[in-house]
Amino acid sequence: MGQPRTAPRIAIVGAGLGGIAAALLLRQEGFDATLYEQAPGFSRLGAGIHVGPNVMKILRRIGLEPAMEAMGSHPDYWHSRNGSDGAVIAEIPLGEYARRTYGAAYLTVHRGDFHQLMVDAVPAGSLCYDKRLTRIEDLGHDVVLGFADGTTAEADIVIGADGVNSVIREHMLGTEAPRYTGWVAHRAVFPASALARSGHRFDPCVKWWSEDRHMMVYYVTEAQDEYYYVTGVPQAEWDMSKAWVQSSQEEMREAFAGYHPMVQALIDACSDITKWPLLERDPLPLWSRGRLVMLGDACHPMKPHMAQGAAMAIEDAAMLARCLKAVGAGDHETAFALYRANRIERASRVQKVSHDNTWLRDNEDPSWVFGYDVFSAPLVEPSRAAA
Repeated sequence: MGQPRTAPRIAIVGAGLGGIAAALLLRQEGFDATLYEQAPGFSRLGAGIHVGPNVMKILRRIGLEPAMEAMGSHPDYWHSRNGSDGAVIAEIPLGEYARRTYGAAYLTVHRGDFHQLMVDAVPAGSLCYDKRLTRIEDLGHDVVLGFADGTTAEADIVIGADGVNSVIREHMLGTEAPRYTGWVAHRAVFPASALARSGHRFDPCVKWWSEDRHMMVYYVTEAQDEYYYVTGVPQAEWDMSKAWVQSSQEEMREAFAGYHPMVQALIDACSDITKWPLLERDPLPLWSRGRLVMLGDACHPMKPHMAQGAAMAIEDAAMLARCLKAVGAGDHETAFALYRANRIERASRVQKVSHDNTWLRDNEDPSWVFGYDVFSAPLVEPSRAAA
């Protein structure tokens, strides 16, 4: 089917990495996409992120690959080490091997720097801050969004890229809190110079493992002057009224007692540590209804243990743009069914492996993740039941 005569208005709720990717990709395809973000403005949140070849190929499409290449750290390997003695238990080649084998680089970078790069690429006037969504009316022919500041917006299609506590998901499926997994993540970003006195040589990208907990560590800048760790640690309960809380070196030392001196040096290097609950949902019965459709954590939140949560949101955005282009936004229901049919299996597999926390613990082949190209993967037609 051809494109409609006028560009449909697409509203994207949430200006995280997935939402902005959707806006940029849809605009490339000639659609009118506007982002509505509840935060009052951009802030450089203290977290790192892996950007694999599967994501770099998408950044290439929207013209941001060179800037990302210049920004991030380029590890030659992902190392997995035994927590107690530091023995290498897996060595996954990245660096030039990733470029040759998967078609793009593998980077680690500060999430805030990545986000800023994406924000700066959005055309002026297409990103509206301080827009907390409070009301959704799907009128059949269009959708009216109401915000806490009293303003409204009309759109032909609404994309929910608003995270694990998605208002779009609640409107479609009812109120249901995400499930606390029984695990927390401690996060800290700190100058690499703080490790200079330890006498250890730190890996650019390494995951320290023991039976029931881990610590993922990597540089987040091209100069490798800023280091980051994120953990997975069991904790029986979490107050769901809190998105995160402060942690401490004392709590970290208790959680990682018996771990290698390199891990102890990481803990000693930084006192500004936050702690976050790891949340999940069971696979949702639908990803779209009427003129509303979801992507990323709104429809498949996952533990971060594969470092692919944001990647899945960005892949979702690219596939949704591809399907809307292929079908035409005038037949949004067919486009949404095609989108889900071409994302559900991959997203669910990543969600399961992330839950199990087995990714790259051993010398496995990661090509099913890193080698994927959302733009050239053959499209699978939705079955009658799936549609």
